[in-house]
Amino acid sequence: MTSAHAPNLPPVADLLDTVRVVSLPMRVTFRGVTVRETAIFHGPAGWGEFGPFPEYGDVEAAQWLRAGVEAAWQGFPDPVRSSIPVNATVPAVSADRVADVLAGYGGAVPAVKIKVAERGQSLADDVARVAAVRDLLPGAELRVDANMGWDEDQAVAALTELAAFDLEYAEQPVATIEGLAAVRQRLRDKSIDLKIAADESVRKAEDPLAVARAGAADLIIVKVAPLGGVRRALELVRDAGLPAVVSSAIDSSVGIRAGVALAAALPELPYACGLGTLSLMAADVTRKSLKPQEGHIPVRDAAVDQDLLAEFAVTGERRDWWLDRIRRTHAVLAG
Repeated sequence: MTSAHAPNLPPVADLLDTVRVVSLPMRVTFRGVTVRETAIFHGPAGWGEFGPFPEYGDVEAAQWLRAGVEAAWQGFPDPVRSSIPVNATVPAVSADRVADVLAGYGGAVPAVKIKVAERGQSLADDVARVAAVRDLLPGAELRVDANMGWDEDQAVAALTELAAFDLEYAEQPVATIEGLAAVRQRLRDKSIDLKIAADESVRKAEDPLAVARAGAADLIIVKVAPLGGVRRALELVRDAGLPAVVSSAIDSSVGIRAGVALAAALPELPYACGLGTLSLMAADVTRKSLKPQEGHIPVRDAAVDQDLLAEFAVTGERRDWWLDRIRRTHAVLAG
């Protein structure tokens, strides 16, 4: 996405006046993260979150600030539904830990996203993990997420084997748009009817619509923060003309609220969304987390708790690092 001037951008001093930086422990390691640092701030419309991962540069991270500002200063579009179906997420754990991970989700689980292609693991590890999920949840929709971890040949070989578990779709098996198109076609040539979803090829692309124009995917994964807010994500889905799955990025309930707002505002929502990641976390900024119960999250606000902000507060050099990052990304948006 571009870094054009953000409408209704408040002065950076207004952001810094209310910003609270927290460090939230994870219950399960995810993306190599064991403790999730993130910043939240308050505006006229409520709370917004700014939590780009540390390795992201300022231009990419600026979209996360744009999304947080939208939440805190503009609020969200009107919803067209009151409840959002969500999938469980199983990180790249060993097969014997799958049951423990799934136990963190309350009640029914309609769908599960399973991480595969983890560096240092084998296809056999992936097969065992997916098989464990299928054994525990024989009626659930299963989707796998490779996070660009395979090349084309590896992807075709792996998905040919994993398709035996009746997968709903495979998310970002390879890195490039051309690779996605090739994998999609090669699977069809083998009479394997497996949908391909694009994630990084949308949210990290200079042209997020290129994947749709190339016919490289059957659906797209959309995340509010990397795309610059709910309204920009809605425009992207409309212009892409493909079904969308709303997902999260290890957010607190403040960030999950934005994802819920996007899912609630989409005209159509054919798939369960990836907004259940709070079940992977051991702490939050609210006493009533936006976690799924019986496979759904209600469309509601998250009441931030000042005692929790104090308990998990980041101070010293790490807080200064986040404040300086906000100043720099604000300058990108204001540029």
